[in-house]
Amino acid sequence: MAKNEEKKESGSQTIFVERETFERDGKTYYSYFIKGMVRGREVRVQVSPPDNGGYAVLDIVFGGAEKAELFLTPYEIKDEKTHRVISGNTYGVRTVDEDGEVWECPIKPYRSSDKTLLQMLLR
Repeated sequence: MAKNEEKKESGSQTIFVERETFERDGKTYYSYFIKGMVRGREVRVQVSPPDNGGYAVLDIVFGGAEKAELFLTPYEIKDEKTHRVISGNTYGVRTVDEDGEVWECPIKPYRSSDKTLLQMLLR
């Protein structure tokens, strides 16, 4: 794990991105999501790769598994004109195969409501 990366844990439990199949137009696809509890309510946060080609990368990262570990990478950007600092996190999934090789892929919340739910979940 790089120095600026942080594994996100809820208490002592690692958060996982899960996947499940769905069918559309006679073809089978995967949807990716994070399940959790926010203020006593079950939530499901849809996530996706940064672009459509990323679905092939996610398939490789997941391999035969149905879940992968969520990790966060914090960032800060300083606006040179206003001197305002914008900070946040980027997200990714990670698996480690039987040989110890690490496989990773960036992900993002699917909709703005998923982004809000993910921020609530990570508190």
